[in-house]
Amino acid sequence: MIKKIISSFLMPVPLSILISLIGLLLLWFTNRQRIGKIFVSFGIFLMLLFSNMATSNHLLRPLENKYDSSNTQLENRVPSESMGSIKFIVVLGGGHISDSNLPITSQIGEDTLVRLIEGIRLYRKYAGVKLVLSGGTGFDPVPNAHIMANLAKELGVNEKDILIESKSKDTIDEANFIKPIVNNEKFILVTSALHMPRSMAMFRKLGMNPIPAPTGHKVKDSQTLNPLFFIPNAGDLLKSEAGLHEYLGIVWSKLRGQI
Repeated sequence: MIKKIISSFLMPVPLSILISLIGLLLLWFTNRQRIGKIFVSFGIFLMLLFSNMATSNHLLRPLENKYDSSNTQLENRVPSESMGSIKFIVVLGGGHISDSNLPITSQIGEDTLVRLIEGIRLYRKYAGVKLVLSGGTGFDPVPNAHIMANLAKELGVNEKDILIESKSKDTIDEANFIKPIVNNEKFILVTSALHMPRSMAMFRKLGMNPIPAPTGHKVKDSQTLNPLFFIPNAGDLLKSEAGLHEYLGIVWSKLRGQI
């Protein structure tokens, strides 16, 4: 919890606002006008920088391109003759907000929804596999895995084919709690493309055998030049935030010896 709270203050929006506010305080209440102007200018510059598509794509592309996401490549990693040996498809949670006044499709987070859909797609493609849904409570009293399981059942997944891991608080927890479920078996790991490098490293560090199936790509190369791409916007600000969050997670995991 503390880790997540601290990291949130290092994201573009709160960081830019904090720097700009310091500058405004210096401008309004001190004689340090030059330093105040520098702080305000730097805060605005950061906001403009991280809300630009060039920046957000540059941050995300190395993460999302580390593992090929095409079905052909997935099948190359798992030859047809050994496809029957795959017993598990593991889907990592990505957040939700449980609100009983809303339909379940509105409660589940966007990243979680995309991951779950990909997991169900693969579940239907490879007969005889179990769908392992992972994710604990976090800031919500209802475990993320339970929300995913409820939606999966509504989308036609057999309840007997669903295994739930609902104790984890973060990715390393997920790896630790999933290991007793899959043991040393090869399994398909489904998570967001930008989150896949860190997830793969953590699972492999524990001696597990995941096969990456990244989804939810945020970097999408357009076939035509759109001048609006160069205008700062909230969408690319969110993409930059996601990328920075992942890089911070990688650094933290390396410091903790988790990858």
